[in-house]
Amino acid sequence: MPHLQRLLRSPRPLSSQQRQRQLHPRPRALPPHLHLHLRHPSPLWLLPPLPLPPAVTPSVVTVRISLSFSLAFSLRTLFYLGTFYSTGLGACGITNVDTDFIAAASFLLFDGFNGYTGANPNNNPICGKKVLAHYQGKQVTVTITDRCAGCFGKYNLDFSPSAFSQLADQTVGRIFGMTWNFI
Repeated sequence: MPHLQRLLRSPRPLSSQQRQRQLHPRPRALPPHLHLHLRHPSPLWLLPPLPLPPAVTPSVVTVRISLSFSLAFSLRTLFYLGTFYSTGLGACGITNVDTDFIAAASFLLFDGFNGYTGANPNNNPICGKKVLAHYQGKQVTVTITDRCAGCFGKYNLDFSPSAFSQLADQTVGRIFGMTWNFI
């Protein structure tokens, strides 16, 4: 019977410490393998792999990966950068003026162009190639006569001021989303 009396009794009032614990519970202890990594930071690839949730199947993961690759490819083709510069003697050995319709190819494209040995930039096969560039419904045909050392995107082009003006106003400075192809 004493246990029944204990159950029927009203609960004891909580101490201030017990109330604090109810209001602000302590965080649970981490599993040992995670606790070790949090104490000693290490690269993410050393952490144990996270299991896939049961609802995710390998086919769903494959679809997500293939979509991200196609999206990355689409963005790469859409977002070439076009700029302009003051012309002069170019890497192809040709002296141009600002009114010529010319462009400088990115150093990544120029230096890696098929057939270029790296010995003499004047002999690079990209020199003299014609390019048709498009931007927001406008287009311009230019000749590659220079190398752009500040163009960090492989397919970015640096136009003469006159050629750039055919695509956009020079006050814009840079055009994102330009596309081009060799003709």
